[in-house]
Amino acid sequence: MAHVMQNGEESVRSAIEHLNDGSFDYVMDDGSPLRVAVRVDRHARAATIDFTGTGPQHAGNFNAPPAVVRAVVLYVFRCLVGRDIPLNDGCLRPLTIVIPAGTFLSPAPGSAVVAGNTEVSQAVCNALLGALGACASSQATMNNFLFGDEHQQYYETICGGSGAGPGFDGASAVHTHMTNTRITDPEVLELRYPVRVESFAIRTGSGGLGGTRGGDGVVRRIRFNAPMTAVIVSSRRTVAPHGLAGGGSGAVGRQWLEHADGSIELLAGVDQRDLQAGDQLVVETPGGGGFGMAKSTVDSANLGPTAVGPRRFG
Repeated sequence: MAHVMQNGEESVRSAIEHLNDGSFDYVMDDGSPLRVAVRVDRHARAATIDFTGTGPQHAGNFNAPPAVVRAVVLYVFRCLVGRDIPLNDGCLRPLTIVIPAGTFLSPAPGSAVVAGNTEVSQAVCNALLGALGACASSQATMNNFLFGDEHQQYYETICGGSGAGPGFDGASAVHTHMTNTRITDPEVLELRYPVRVESFAIRTGSGGLGGTRGGDGVVRRIRFNAPMTAVIVSSRRTVAPHGLAGGGSGAVGRQWLEHADGSIELLAGVDQRDLQAGDQLVVETPGGGGFGMAKSTVDSANLGPTAVGPRRFG
């Protein structure tokens, strides 16, 4: 075990030798700042990851315990190693993590943290990768979608686009970074619950443009055959997934209800509704950001109701 941990430590120190100081200012959908700076000590082959400047703890549940932040830092630097090694605590020995107390990355005891391991962890990951110049933002959300009644409940996360990087395009319709889940097969979902998957397709054109292009998100449409309560907890609905090194942003996500009577009701990124039989819920997930000088920005004019043009960020 000592050898395994020493190997992890040396692998991360070797990766640090190729890094430069960097910083990134990320903005959550509610406007809260998430700031990260990476300071490299080449003599010690070590780095400090400093989240000073991050906004205060959230009144709702968009707070992440420091353990989640630590896990994200471990994940990012493990990715930078670029070869297969056992994941272990030795990888963190060269790293010093600074998380100011009272921020939404280190909230007071008793704070709600249900979105910390889903939405906030994605934000931390993409901000840190941006500070390191490694790749553009992925969809940066898990698109948590839940529905049920007093007898049965269901929960899934929905895939989207990954960010582009130097020499590679982002992948479309994939789970990225913290998500690491598989979605239920439609046959199983429809057998066990009173719903029908009307469509599940790539959201063509939602990835950011650039020298390399961000991956596209998806469109998922679910029809309800019985009354249910539906909940969505998601991000990158008002601030687009950023491009990097001049790359264009990915398209923001959005969601809406198509009621059985033909009316359409737009939903916020964090929302809840009681649905009736015949109602359909549609979720369009964000695309990933592009990398390198973009020739043009993403055209989201034909991506669905109330198209919101993506913004360059970061």
